[in-house]
Amino acid sequence: MDLEGSTLEARLLKFMREEAYKPLTVAELEEQFGFQDAEEFKQLVKTLVKLEQQGDVVRTRTNRYGLPERMNYLQGRFIGHSKGFGFVAPDEEGMDDVFIPPTEINGAVNGDRVLIRVSNTSSGERREGAVIKIIERGTTKVVGTFQSNKGFGFVVPDDKKLSMDLFIAKENTLGAMDGHKVVAEITEWPGTHRSATGIVTKILGHKNDPGVDILSIIHKHDITVDFPQEVLDAAGAVSDEVSEKDREGRRDLRDQTIVTIDGESAKDLDDAVTVTKNEDGTYKLGVHIADVSYYVTDGSALDREAYDRGTSVYLTDRVIPMIPHRLSNGICSLNPQVDRLTLSCEMIINGSGQVIHHEIFQSVIRTTERMTYTDVYKILEEDDAALKERYAQLVPMFEDMKELAKILNNRRMKRGAVDFDFKESYVIVDENGWPTDIALRNRTVAERIIEEFMLVANETVAEHVFRMDLPFIYRIHEEPKPEKLQRFFEFITNFGLVVRGTGKTVEPRALQEILDSVKDEPEYPVISTMMLRSMQQAKYSPECLGHFGLSTDFYTHFTSPIRRYPDLIVHRLIRTYLINGDQSAKTISYWGARMDEIAEHTSNRERRAVDAERDTDSLKKAQYMADKIGETFTGIISSITNFGMFIELENTIEGLVHISNMTDDYYNFDDRQMVMIGEKTGRIFHIGEEVEIRVLEVNIEESSIDFEIVGMPKAQPRTRRQAPVVIRAKSRSGDHDRGEKDKNSKERKYKPSGPKVNGRTRKQERKTAGKNGKGKKAFYEGIAKKQQKRRRKKR
Repeated sequence: MDLEGSTLEARLLKFMREEAYKPLTVAELEEQFGFQDAEEFKQLVKTLVKLEQQGDVVRTRTNRYGLPERMNYLQGRFIGHSKGFGFVAPDEEGMDDVFIPPTEINGAVNGDRVLIRVSNTSSGERREGAVIKIIERGTTKVVGTFQSNKGFGFVVPDDKKLSMDLFIAKENTLGAMDGHKVVAEITEWPGTHRSATGIVTKILGHKNDPGVDILSIIHKHDITVDFPQEVLDAAGAVSDEVSEKDREGRRDLRDQTIVTIDGESAKDLDDAVTVTKNEDGTYKLGVHIADVSYYVTDGSALDREAYDRGTSVYLTDRVIPMIPHRLSNGICSLNPQVDRLTLSCEMIINGSGQVIHHEIFQSVIRTTERMTYTDVYKILEEDDAALKERYAQLVPMFEDMKELAKILNNRRMKRGAVDFDFKESYVIVDENGWPTDIALRNRTVAERIIEEFMLVANETVAEHVFRMDLPFIYRIHEEPKPEKLQRFFEFITNFGLVVRGTGKTVEPRALQEILDSVKDEPEYPVISTMMLRSMQQAKYSPECLGHFGLSTDFYTHFTSPIRRYPDLIVHRLIRTYLINGDQSAKTISYWGARMDEIAEHTSNRERRAVDAERDTDSLKKAQYMADKIGETFTGIISSITNFGMFIELENTIEGLVHISNMTDDYYNFDDRQMVMIGEKTGRIFHIGEEVEIRVLEVNIEESSIDFEIVGMPKAQPRTRRQAPVVIRAKSRSGDHDRGEKDKNSKERKYKPSGPKVNGRTRKQERKTAGKNGKGKKAFYEGIAKKQQKRRRKKR
């Protein structure tokens, strides 16, 4: 019999998934599988232990084995909270998070993969559970502030989801001083009667030193900054010029008018475009993307490092690139008037925005100009004479671009795409990294032109490869969960919006109609944010499941291979399948086996980058508001919770008005209408309402900002007169408090009240019952029977 671990694992799991399976002991499983000798039994035990450690099977208190999902157990990722409780996001897609009370965490910390038992009863709508087993620790290091004590120290984590301080013995401090930001490795996890312990592995600098704040965020999210020497050497070996050999087999487009359009500060220019209008009214759109896959080959040192990073990370005053700057800002960047290698997607688009013909091929280009969004906007919308004269040869093409972008946008809107027009901001910092201003990023016609051109290129490439039925990586956005969408529909009724239908039947077009109906209203940001929260996250997948938000069946990421690894994979597969013509069984098997892992890894890396960028943004906004305590601003109530209201200012900074600072009344939170209602005054605060606030407090370390509503009375400290008056209830036998001595008797004592059983009080009888092995339930059942007998006698 084949007893290899993986084979036996598969057989056991298959057996347990059968409909008729009931949890069995080791001996019963041995009998079912027909094992007879000691070696087979030993292998069975080892395999069961391994499956249990992995969380694939569960062992009950009676030592029976079964599948977690069959026994009300779930696997998932633990999400900690600073107040001690947590949530578990189940591995199984489509399931809501499970609340874990502080008493049921059992040593789990933020990021751990855990096995939980789901409770049959919950205190609210959200399911509750208890951590049964920690399958895998999610983190082994902590970034935080070192607090020095005599002979030892503590590291207080920056991540408030880690509700533990790390004890550091004197010999493991690495010489860290009080106030240093450090990286510490966890050597012992917290338990019931012990704290977490660790060793300091790196000192980042004092928490007040310039740049240390962002450096702490980088290390908190385990983002690698420096490239290994092997990778730098590989990048250094790449020529910084395109040679004649490099151009072989490529379509030469160097004589075409092609431009890049990016932000002023952009250095990695990975997309270039050109548009010509044909005599028959159609448009020829060329989207030319830097051919990074030509330089970063499969399995090379550059490729391994790019895969590990997954994406470039943009943190206010710095960029942590996916590939070394020598490539990203050099030979791979489509700089003006130099030869560059590209992969091109040329499309013929008719007047209704439909792609009626396309080609995908390798090319060499030489961009005519490096344009900025600002300059293109001024040419098209402000009729800037100086710029129009400077770029006279390009102006007609820009006009055609504007025309085509509008046609493409109209087509997307007609098919039901959802267009979130959020306000975006960016932080302006000085040479020390301290924020000096928060500016709004305008989404002008220039940004929309590039956005539309990139979207249609991504769709075209995705559909092309899908029709070939070959392994590929897609960008997908699955349909929202009906229950979340239904809650959103209920929420918007507070703004006079009623959606006919349910969350199960909604189409993207209906959601866009909701946004259009409130586009010019103050509640637009709130409704669009709540709508976005009701949707699922976009991610990468080897399956072409469509993109709900864009309302398209085919979508991928083709246009940014300098900064996103999935785009690099898309280029590599285009080179393999289309340019080299390799569609062999071996190649299909190779990529088919890898695609799941690549999709999951790059999706995780994308989320890590987003989290780091969000943390940096929150920190810089808190720093910006630090010297504005006492100043007043006008904002919009962006969300309401049971502990207060979040207010968003015009510059997108958000702060909390805690319920304890709403001092003109006692306020209650109505979670169905999402409003805060005053008990006495009846005053109602609702989402989208404009309010005037005053900055009350800023905590830079926690990146938090506290506001108060202007006009509310200041909270007064409680005095003795304001303290509650305690009235003692009278005892049953007179005016004396229970337990107090009678004025006329120094020895007065109170006897337990209530009817007696067998000559003893209930309390005495209950104690006796406990000693005799009778439980409380049996005792009270006996009392009930005696009472029934007494009632029958009275009748």
